[in-house]
Amino acid sequence: QVQLVESGGGGVQAGGSLSLSCATSGRTFTDYNMGWFRQAPGKEREFVAAISRTGVTYAAISVRGRFAISRDNSKNTVFLQMNSLKPEDTAVYYCAAGRQPIITTERSYESWGQGTQVTVSS
Repeated sequence: QVQLVESGGGGVQAGGSLSLSCATSGRTFTDYNMGWFRQAPGKEREFVAAISRTGVTYAAISVRGRFAISRDNSKNTVFLQMNSLKPEDTAVYYCAAGRQPIITTERSYESWGQGTQVTVSS
């Protein structure tokens, strides 16, 4: 199992930007696919973006063109750059690590961070 700690959450005005980081430890970072998920109050946790161990990226339709996922293997860290934020993006954001071939569903991930709150105001 790998340990994950998210950071970078906070409050931002609609249209603004925010960058989230997820620092990992415990296992070989390059063995893992990495994903970002979010959960709003009263809603199920949903997929946001993912990046494979080889650098292939995926993003939910709702964030395409606005969010970008990346990883820095030298720092064992995955990032989520969020631009043009909307109030609908308000949620707790979680990073996750997994080793399954499919990386766009939360069932594929075995390790999860504690989450970081992102609040977008109008």
